[in-house]
Amino acid sequence: MTIDPGSGLAPPVSLDSLPPAAIARACEAAGVQKAGRDAVTLLVLGGLAGAFIAFGAISMTVALTGTEALPWGIQRFFAGAVFSLGLILVVVCGAELFTGDALMIVARASGRISTPALLRAWFLVYLGNIAGALGVAALVFLAAHHELAGGSVGATALRVAAAKAALPETRLFFLSVLCNVFVCLAVWMSLAGRNLVDKVVVIVPPVMAFVAAGFEHSIANIYIIFEALAIKHFAAPEFWASIRSGADAWPALTVENALRNIAISTIGNLAGGSLLVGLVYWFIYLRPRPPGA
Repeated sequence: MTIDPGSGLAPPVSLDSLPPAAIARACEAAGVQKAGRDAVTLLVLGGLAGAFIAFGAISMTVALTGTEALPWGIQRFFAGAVFSLGLILVVVCGAELFTGDALMIVARASGRISTPALLRAWFLVYLGNIAGALGVAALVFLAAHHELAGGSVGATALRVAAAKAALPETRLFFLSVLCNVFVCLAVWMSLAGRNLVDKVVVIVPPVMAFVAAGFEHSIANIYIIFEALAIKHFAAPEFWASIRSGADAWPALTVENALRNIAISTIGNLAGGSLLVGLVYWFIYLRPRPPGA
């Protein structure tokens, strides 16, 4: 139907999702908008995203507790479905997540933002993510969340974090690269959505898949490992008695291993999201072409 511009009627609103080329342009525009935000806004939005991802990790820890009798794959897919809450909150509620903001490379490749502006945004968002994730970790520990289910929730948190802290560097790097391919594809698809349901529906499968596959997300790991470190060093004797274990049973959980994991997973996440998703789609849809090409 054609609308007469002088009729005063608004054109019909399309409910169709954006096609891939339009997603690329939307991603480019989003990168420009993010780079233009002031420092305080980026820090606070980053803090919210760190907290939201921590909420997903809390839910994942609870979901994994008591599921030992289930097949490993079923446990992991269920945990991933619950963990997707974190990215849903980031996208729907509005927040800035460092791993998703790897897609800002599209705006940089198009020349819409400068390298200093890109690095500034990444740095501020990353600092906010750290603060948000650590803040939630402190609150969750002070709430004695680890004592739920007779200490089983805390035992799960320790087990998950210890496995992450013990990962060798090379394996950790590539697990992190793969993780952020999935995360950025989820964010990329969410840009195509015209409504809330569209965005939620496309976020869940990639997030569920990366958690199920055991890939490594740097911001989630900040919460997971430091929450486990708090349990290891400050949990009451009654907690250790309830799970029939002790702090010395978790030698991989050290501050050194935590920082090593977070540093390597951060680099891997950035490489996976910016190079294997952002630049690939920029090359396909937005790279300069000769006239008429």
